[in-house]
Amino acid sequence: VTVTLRRPPPLDAELTVTVEDERGHSARLWDGERLVAEALAGAIVVPPVAPVPFERAQEAAEKYRAAENHPFPGCFVCGPERETGDGLRLEPGPVADGTVAAPWVPEQVPERELVWAALDCPGGWSFDVAGRPAVLGTMTGQVMDVPEAGEQCVVMGLARSREGRKMHAATALYGADGRLLGRAEQIWIEIDPETFGR
Repeated sequence: VTVTLRRPPPLDAELTVTVEDERGHSARLWDGERLVAEALAGAIVVPPVAPVPFERAQEAAEKYRAAENHPFPGCFVCGPERETGDGLRLEPGPVADGTVAAPWVPEQVPERELVWAALDCPGGWSFDVAGRPAVLGTMTGQVMDVPEAGEQCVVMGLARSREGRKMHAATALYGADGRLLGRAEQIWIEIDPETFGR
C-alpha cells in the first residue's frame, strides 16, 4: 500500500475514511473537508535493506540515546518522551554510513498496524533528522508477518538518495530468525520547524 500524507493528521479528532473505488484499492482520510491522506495499491521493486545482528542494533541504540535535539520528542515510534508501554520507543542509531538499526522486542504479539508503524521513523533517522527535521510524506509499505511476543527484532533504515528537501529512504523489519516481517520505501520532506505546525 502507498500512503501519502497531505497534511499532519490532527490528534484527538474524529476523522472520516472514504473508499474511492468499488474494489477498495483507493481510500482517503478526511478531517472534515480537508484531505489528510490518500492510500493506493502500491508495489516495491527493489531489494530490502539487509539486517544486522540484534546485538549490533542494541549498540546502535546507545548512539541514538546520546543524540540531542529530537525534532519530535513525543513521536509514537521513536519519541524519547514516551513512557514505557506508550509508544514503540525505537532508537535507530548508525551502523554504517546512511544506515541505522534499532532493536525492538514487542511485549505482546503486535497488530499489523504496529509493524507498519515500526517501519516509519528509521528511514528518517538514516538522514540524521536531529540536525535537519523532516516528516514522512509518502510510504509504500508491505507487512508480511508479525513478530512473536518477546521476539528480538531488528528494524533497519537506509538513506537511498536526496533531491533538495526530498529524501528517499528504505526500512525493513526482521525477526529473530532473520525472516523479513515488513518493508517500506519512503519519501521524507525536510521542513522548517518554525512554520511546520501552522
